[in-house]
Amino acid sequence: MGLNDTPRADRLHIGLFGKRNSGKSSLINALTGQKLALVSDTPGTTADPVFKAMELHPIGPVVFIDTAGFDDEGDLGELRVQKTKEILPRTDLALMVIDDESALVRNLDEERRWIMDFTEKDIPVIAVLSKRERLRQPVPQVLAAIRAELGDDIPVLSVSAEEGAGLDELRQKITKMAPEDFLRQQILCDMVVAGSLVLLVMPQDIQAPKGRLILPQVQTLRELLDRRCTAVACTADGIAGALAALRRAPDLIITDSQCFKQVYDAKPASSRLTSFSVLFAAYKGDIEEFVKGASQLDEMTEKSRVLIAEACTHVPLSEDIGREKIPNLLRKKFGPDIQITNVSGSDFPALDDLKEYDLVIHCGACMFNRRHVLSRIAEAQAAGVPITNYGIVLAKLSGILDKIDLPGGQK
Repeated sequence: MGLNDTPRADRLHIGLFGKRNSGKSSLINALTGQKLALVSDTPGTTADPVFKAMELHPIGPVVFIDTAGFDDEGDLGELRVQKTKEILPRTDLALMVIDDESALVRNLDEERRWIMDFTEKDIPVIAVLSKRERLRQPVPQVLAAIRAELGDDIPVLSVSAEEGAGLDELRQKITKMAPEDFLRQQILCDMVVAGSLVLLVMPQDIQAPKGRLILPQVQTLRELLDRRCTAVACTADGIAGALAALRRAPDLIITDSQCFKQVYDAKPASSRLTSFSVLFAAYKGDIEEFVKGASQLDEMTEKSRVLIAEACTHVPLSEDIGREKIPNLLRKKFGPDIQITNVSGSDFPALDDLKEYDLVIHCGACMFNRRHVLSRIAEAQAAGVPITNYGIVLAKLSGILDKIDLPGGQK
């Protein structure tokens, strides 16, 4: 993906699931009109999940996730199936691909079990009969048999990747079943209107490549321009000069959460204040749940256990917010014996292990899609563990959480 491409995390994630050789890779190639996925008659060609970012008309930016067959066998096959299961938390919409042989001579018990997992996680699913050109019975008859197996609640369509038949109908069904808020969410919600003056306080993050801004800053700036706002940027040590150069006080100041208190102390009384991480707490997750979770800090002691979860993976740096700054603030508040565990990327404790923690602090999750963040919130809720976000925690520990502005008009 290039600099002008929509970030993967903001794309509709469409997972393709099914038995080996059911036609998942061929379907991706047919839907996109490109040979993106490796196609072979040999079962088990797709091993680890493969992510393919594309534009899918009329939806727009999507990510297809090509998964291994869930009927894979042997020790290696079990690992592949486990990798496929790990895709579910980030899947916005699932395509259950059923080949001609399964539809005609096999039962669909495995497909039905997977569909139950989808529905339990509120993942919309479409059953797709592939390779319909090979059917020995009329298509309507086979579709009726599949509906009888899967239930009337699951839409069933037929396609031929080889002949291109049924693809337009499938694209329309994907569009109809996509989450309602896909690409209609706004990072800034109702915090700005056309003509708003916004000051962006953006320290030079050592985790960003030289000459680049981090993704939340780029996305927020782009939205401000799209909404016809005037955006002015400075670093934390330049805020006094930036304010002096403006003819009026900014309507809104958006800061990096790490310098929340510094910016709060310097801002004009009339200017509202928030942070990039706070904005993304609402954009990618549940801001109310994160604020509620931060209240757990009032109940914790030096014996408490905290899990800090980062969406991306990188080598820890001396100024790392999740591995250095937040842990240091927690130790300062509760004592050196507070137990802090860090995980990153797709690593996240299973339910029983999660129950051992008193609080989960998640990053802004700019690298995760919203479905993935919400799934982690749901896991924390199931474990009975409060969960919050970097920006919310930093505001709470700075004593200004009740003084900053939150998306959606909350305080």
